[in-house]
Amino acid sequence: MRKIMIIGAGGIGSFLIPLLDKTELYEMSVYDPDIVEEKNLTYQNFFKNELNKKKVDALGNRYNIKANPYPVLTANQLKGFDLVICCADNLDIRRTMYNSKCKWLDLRAQARNAAMISHLEDPKLYATFTGGPDGSFSCQGDSWEGKAEGVHFMQVVIAGYGAQWIQRWFNEEHVEKHFRVNG
Repeated sequence: MRKIMIIGAGGIGSFLIPLLDKTELYEMSVYDPDIVEEKNLTYQNFFKNELNKKKVDALGNRYNIKANPYPVLTANQLKGFDLVICCADNLDIRRTMYNSKCKWLDLRAQARNAAMISHLEDPKLYATFTGGPDGSFSCQGDSWEGKAEGVHFMQVVIAGYGAQWIQRWFNEEHVEKHFRVNG
């Protein structure tokens, strides 16, 4: 079994986890301190009966994961995994991951845009990928009004592409260093 860490169980992670779980190839440790909120129900893979539960616990009831309701704060936490996958909207953890010695995959989505960046990318570009304001960013973007009619699905697209990349990378097939979609 391949040992992977998934950081973030929200917009991207909640769709990536079931895709990887179906293969039964991965031992997944999922880290996320957040709870399921009403606003998450329209664009994340959660249900009303999971409101106010920790996201990792809700997904742990459905999928074969090791649920860790804690944040990832240090490079030391990234050790011991074959691959670390960032699905969180946190530049600090991305910076930590990019500067660690681990193999990693960074999946991002915001509104009609999505990106995937891997440890195979030229390290000279890392500052570009981890620049910008710190803080939390919704997969739906700043202009989303919280209504189902305005939901974007790029988080689902990048979760699917990420699952494909992970499969190919572990099979030692050719994979892209990065991927970007503008919807």
